[in-house]
Amino acid sequence: MGAKSIPNSDSNVPKPPSSTSDAPKTVANTPNSIKFLIGGVAGMTATLFVHPMDVVKNRMQMSGVGGAAKEYKTSFHALTQIFGKEGFRGIYSGLSAGLLRQATYTTARLGIYQTLLERFRQPDGRPPTFVVNLLLGVASGGLGSFVGTPAEVALIRMTLDGRLPAAERRNYAHVFDALVRIVREEGLLKLWRGAIPTATRAMIVNAAQMPTYSQAKQALISTGLMQQGFPLHAVSSLIAALVTTAVSLPVDIVKTRYQNMKVVQGKPEYSSILDVFQRILRQEGLFSFWKGFTPYFSRLGPHTILTFIFIEQLNIQYQRRVLKNEVYSSTL
Repeated sequence: MGAKSIPNSDSNVPKPPSSTSDAPKTVANTPNSIKFLIGGVAGMTATLFVHPMDVVKNRMQMSGVGGAAKEYKTSFHALTQIFGKEGFRGIYSGLSAGLLRQATYTTARLGIYQTLLERFRQPDGRPPTFVVNLLLGVASGGLGSFVGTPAEVALIRMTLDGRLPAAERRNYAHVFDALVRIVREEGLLKLWRGAIPTATRAMIVNAAQMPTYSQAKQALISTGLMQQGFPLHAVSSLIAALVTTAVSLPVDIVKTRYQNMKVVQGKPEYSSILDVFQRILRQEGLFSFWKGFTPYFSRLGPHTILTFIFIEQLNIQYQRRVLKNEVYSSTL
């Protein structure tokens, strides 16, 4: 008997139709230049909503200087008083400086941070360890503050101008008028007055804000409490705002006092940053370093939440519409 031929088993196995949908989906990363742009746009947009609280925060930090009577009892009292005396323009005084600050400082710090974060991600795509994340925040905050200090100086002066007697006001028309006049009347280097406390505050803010947001988001996802989306971004940014407010406010108060000081008959109001710190501690007490906590948080909280949400949403739209990604790859 002849041997029966055994049909090739492969020929009887149905083959799935060829489809490119089964191929692994490639995810294109957002270019670094776009990360800088998105960071700046997000910060500037958030500022449009929270700038009045920045004005209130600065006014309250200058209230009771040198042990004098406090001008405002609460944040709400400050807001109503400013609006009542100076109107809508008063609560939005210095907006041009606030926007320039975001266009310089926030663009730099968020762009640098997102770029470094991508560089130091772990092999499985998770964010770097908390310590590395902390150092990335410090580095990006310090570099961003150098770029943004001139706008910061103008912002402080413009938001505080309304509390001075009419004869003592600087009356800057807008941020560029402020910058030009500071250079002409006081010298170029005065644009970086208070650069050390500004950089210190920026490094503290970034070291607290950026890693806290990134780590909180990762923890909420890994524990299964939340998934990628708007609620996750809102909760993570709120946590970041609370931590950042508590640790950065003392430095912000010292910075505000130093950058707003006047020179009377050739003698500056404060001799150094340390002098500001010592006077506040001696004349106003330890808890004065957290003066204006409510307006500071009222400004920093919504600004942090809005900035992170805008960054995530702008990235989603860019990746979906420009890069044609089907899966969102967060840059934070």
